[in-house]
Amino acid sequence: MATILALETSCDETAAAVVRDRQILSNVVASQTLIHAKYGGIVPEVASRQHVADLGDIVAEALQSAAVGWSEIDGVATTCAPGLVGALLVGLTTAKTLALLHHKPLVGVHHLEGHIYASYLSQPDLQPPYLCLLVSGGHTSLIQVKGCGDYAILGQTRDDAAGEAFDKVARLLGLGYPGGPIIDRLAAEGNPRAFPLPEGNISLPNGGYHPYDSSFSGLKTAVLRLVQKLKQQGVNSLPTADLAASFQETVARSLTKRAIACALDHNLSTIAIGGGVAANSGLRKHLLAAAAHHNLQVLFPPLNLCTDNAAMIGCAAADHLNCGHHSPLTLGAQSRMAITRVMELYLPKAGYPN
Repeated sequence: MATILALETSCDETAAAVVRDRQILSNVVASQTLIHAKYGGIVPEVASRQHVADLGDIVAEALQSAAVGWSEIDGVATTCAPGLVGALLVGLTTAKTLALLHHKPLVGVHHLEGHIYASYLSQPDLQPPYLCLLVSGGHTSLIQVKGCGDYAILGQTRDDAAGEAFDKVARLLGLGYPGGPIIDRLAAEGNPRAFPLPEGNISLPNGGYHPYDSSFSGLKTAVLRLVQKLKQQGVNSLPTADLAASFQETVARSLTKRAIACALDHNLSTIAIGGGVAANSGLRKHLLAAAAHHNLQVLFPPLNLCTDNAAMIGCAAADHLNCGHHSPLTLGAQSRMAITRVMELYLPKAGYPN
């Protein structure tokens, strides 16, 4: 059993948590959403500076809320890839300092692996193998989870990630940032069948299409052309709710179709969902209905574990530490790193002071 102090600063949430294996002892998150909203998106330098300002207090609050002392902490974990390099470095430097100061092992965690482990926090009995549909602002992937640090990518987006598409369409419709929650709320008031939109199949040289890969850039363009057409027709007020509902319906249908096909084809009876878009009500509705039809189990983490948080990082780190995986103090931050390379972050029995 491992008790971990975990940090997460990969993007625009400053977070710290204390996790004991698959149990959350504390989970503190300071969101920067309002700070970046006025820019219409995340400004990396602003994010980094805010992490520096907030992280010390967030760590102190996480330790106090968990009611644990350093003698009970078995390791210090932090997200080290992928993400905004400046933001990652804030968390990484802090984690290295704490690890050195308190003579604890350092555990670097891949951000996407953290999103996978969010499901373990709400479903402690979950065991591989299973399929993870990871959908966020930067990533849309179908990942076969074989074990701790052992992953295979079965499908992914060829262009925009699902969350990115939500943000861009929200901007197109003048709805503000972040786009996901706004579109989700509006979609509840609209007709999802008002405007037929393309799902974006990926063509193959033989005339077929890749059954698990996604594409959302064409969908985004279709919404743009639809808006332009409506304006040319003299529409005084855009049917924003119907546009939002039609867009969300198309994304949810597309992701559901691919996830179900992938699970069935690979004989995986459980689909765990991770990432910010896992909070989307349309996706939840479609996936749950389709899974029930095919006798598959679908697991959604609670809403507070869908977005970036440190508890999921701590859960992943605890599993790695229990397996004897430690990171060297020379560990660096990486803006991009495939999840299949996770084990490159660890040097067993090395990388921390005795």
